[in-house]
Amino acid sequence: MKNIHFILILSYFIFVFSACSTDVDLYVEMKDTPVVYGVLDVTNDTNVIKIIRAFSGNNDDSYDVHQIALIADSSNYPGMLDARFIEYKKASGQSYSPTGREIILDTMTIHNKQEGLFYAPDQKVYYTTEHFKVNDAYVKYKYKLLITKLNDTISSDIGLIGGENFQISSPMVFFKAENGGMRKLLFTPDDNEAIYQVTMQFNYKELRPGQDTVYKNVNWSLGRGSTYDLGVEDRKRYFTYHEESLFNLLSEAIGNDNFNVERFYESFVVSIYAYGKELEDYIQLNAATSGIEYYSTNIHGGLGILSSCHEIKKSVDMSSRTKTDLLSKHWGFKYIGYN
Repeated sequence: MKNIHFILILSYFIFVFSACSTDVDLYVEMKDTPVVYGVLDVTNDTNVIKIIRAFSGNNDDSYDVHQIALIADSSNYPGMLDARFIEYKKASGQSYSPTGREIILDTMTIHNKQEGLFYAPDQKVYYTTEHFKVNDAYVKYKYKLLITKLNDTISSDIGLIGGENFQISSPMVFFKAENGGMRKLLFTPDDNEAIYQVTMQFNYKELRPGQDTVYKNVNWSLGRGSTYDLGVEDRKRYFTYHEESLFNLLSEAIGNDNFNVERFYESFVVSIYAYGKELEDYIQLNAATSGIEYYSTNIHGGLGILSSCHEIKKSVDMSSRTKTDLLSKHWGFKYIGYN
């Protein structure tokens, strides 16, 4: 009879543009192995991380690892661990040093978790409502997560995405009904290494006699990329888009539905969702290796992942050519203001 630790790590991840998740099975020798995962967002009122432990089963038992995972005591540490973030900052030309501020995590129970690999509907998590600082033009910040378990210390360092340099630069988008070329969507990347995904969304409304106003949109992704594999122009990064893309999508959405309907342009919104490069590496490497021989983690003294995410949005204008082509398509679009 041989005891084995079966560890399932459920990684959560936001793209819009959407979220991604990867289930990774890891097998390690029997010991108490902390498992930490969390994705912090500086815009959240409450940031939550999960701190659990490896749970053990027996090859001769009549139940398997999935059954054990459904038992809260198999994953939870009893009581509350000492978990806190230590704040560091550095000015230009200096090294990081502690600010003296510590963010101490408390525990709470989530009561509406859907059934899945782990126990439900109640789930114990660690959280804080305190504000995390991000980089500005003069000072950079990072945080060290420290978890004390008996005589062991588990740690992880992270710089949060969402500094003031992370901005959408393009003030306008350019589309044509036909014979379009390629255009650039410019932005300044975050100071911390990240993966970016861009989404464009055209918002409009439909009015029909005797019916309620219906708000609609078409949206699409320009793909994803890191700071280092995107195009560079004037010290900015850019994604490319085709000038006919908006009209192709509207043609599919509207089709021949142009009888007795008026359509009004509402807004055009560009969104850039960014998440930490360490999360990308964790997902990609663990998916490729199944996490058995090797796994990616930035948790020192444990397993899992701690990362950051942030989304920025900007309402941009459309070129006069775009507006003219919209009015000429006989889709029922009425006057569109020109800036």
